[in-house]
Amino acid sequence: MRKLTLAQLTAALQQMGEKPFRAKQIWEWLWKKSAGSFADMTNLSKGLREQLEAQFVIHPLTVASKQVSGDGTIKSAFRLHDTHLIEGVLIPADDRMTACVSSQVGCSLTCKFCATGYMDRKRNLEASEIYDQVVTITRQAEEHYANPLTNIVFMGMGEPLLNYQNVLSAIDRITAEDGLNMAARRITVSTAGIAKMIKKLGDDEVKFNLALSLHAANDVKRNQIMPINESNTLEALKEALQYYYQKTRNPVTFEYIVFYNFNDTLQDAEELYQFTKAVPSKVNIIEYNPIKEADFINTGEDRLDAFSNYLRRKGVNVHVRRSRGKDIDAACGQLANRDTEVEKAV
Repeated sequence: MRKLTLAQLTAALQQMGEKPFRAKQIWEWLWKKSAGSFADMTNLSKGLREQLEAQFVIHPLTVASKQVSGDGTIKSAFRLHDTHLIEGVLIPADDRMTACVSSQVGCSLTCKFCATGYMDRKRNLEASEIYDQVVTITRQAEEHYANPLTNIVFMGMGEPLLNYQNVLSAIDRITAEDGLNMAARRITVSTAGIAKMIKKLGDDEVKFNLALSLHAANDVKRNQIMPINESNTLEALKEALQYYYQKTRNPVTFEYIVFYNFNDTLQDAEELYQFTKAVPSKVNIIEYNPIKEADFINTGEDRLDAFSNYLRRKGVNVHVRRSRGKDIDAACGQLANRDTEVEKAV
C-alpha cells in the first residue's frame, strides 16, 4: 500500500465505495502515525480494516536482533518481508541523536575498506523500508535515552545514489508535514561518488546535505581502494560537485578515512586541500575501523594530528570524528550482517 500516492490511494478507496476523507485518514496512519498494520487504524470501521487487509499489504520491517555497545551505540539487524537483513545504527551523543540507515541490501561498489562492499547487492530498499528504519531507531532513541532523533545519515549499507528514487521518496516522507516532519537540513546522504547522480541532485534542487566519501584525493590511490573511481574520476566528481553547488548552494562534506602509510602524509593532505577548493565544504576525518576482509590500519595519533593541522592552517574546516560502536561492529564501514547467519542462507 505504501507505494501508492495519496491520489492513487484516494482513487482506490473510491472504487471500494469509501469517501475521499478515508484515504487521508489511512495516509496519516501510514506516514504520520507509522502504523504497522491495518488493525492499528482504530478510527476506521472494522469492516473497512478487513477489506484493506484483504486487498493490500504494508510489509513493516521487524527487529531481528539488537546490540548495545559499551558507548551506548545501538545496532539493529532489521528483517525485511522477504527475509533479507539490513543493519541500522543509533548513535547517541550529548548534543544529538543520529540514525545511520541503509539504502540497499548489500552493495555493488566493492570499496576495499568497507565490510558491506564484500557482500553482494541483493536489491534496493523500498522507500517504506528506509522510512521504517528511521521510525524504529527513533523509538529506540526515546526508549533508551528519552530523547528524540535529531539527525539522519545515509551511511549504512549500500550506495544511496544507486537507489535514487526510493531514497528521495523516503526523504520526502521523512520531511513532509504529513510524514515525520523532520527538517531536511538534519539529513545527510553520503555517496561513494556517482557523478551523474550528483548532478541530478542539483537538478532536483534537494534541500538535504551531501557528503562525498573521498578517502584519497588523487586518482591512483582512490582507484586502489574505491573501484568506482575508475568510471567516476576526481575530475568528473569535481565538475559534478560544482554543478550541484551552483544549483543548490549547499556546501559539501568530504569524508576522509586516514589509513596508515597509505593516504596520511602531508602530500596527501595538500592534495585533499586542493580538492576542497572546488566547492564550499568541510572535511570530516574518520577513524578507520578494521574489518576481517582487509589489512588496512588506522593511522597513528601523531600523523593524524599533523594531517588535520596542515588542513586547518590552510583554512579548511576540519572535524576529526571518533568512531562509535566498534565493539559491536556498528562503526563506519563495519556493517555486514555478521551477527546472524540468516542473510548468508538467502
